[in-house]
Amino acid sequence: MSSVLVYVTAPNREVALALGRAAVGDRLAACANVLDGMTAVFRWDGAVQEEAETVLILKTREALVDTLTARLKADHPYDCPCVVALPITGGNGAFLDWIGEETR
Repeated sequence: MSSVLVYVTAPNREVALALGRAAVGDRLAACANVLDGMTAVFRWDGAVQEEAETVLILKTREALVDTLTARLKADHPYDCPCVVALPITGGNGAFLDWIGEETR
């Protein structure tokens, strides 16, 4: 079983919490971390933008990334939400096993 971290940005804490609760509640992720206070600088609509955002990090299995991504996109208020999966290449084996157990 391969585990991944799914990095998501949201416009605020409430949206990030709602996305995280849905993912964990549907067993698409074992855990959700919500990190407030991020500032994003990005190009959108032909101009450099700067906005406050909240980061959501989800722990899941690689096999669930497509389903989780589809769910996040459906529930997210952005037109083009940041949802990217990052492989976990090592760590606490017991924790990685827990991710698998919680997402079955």
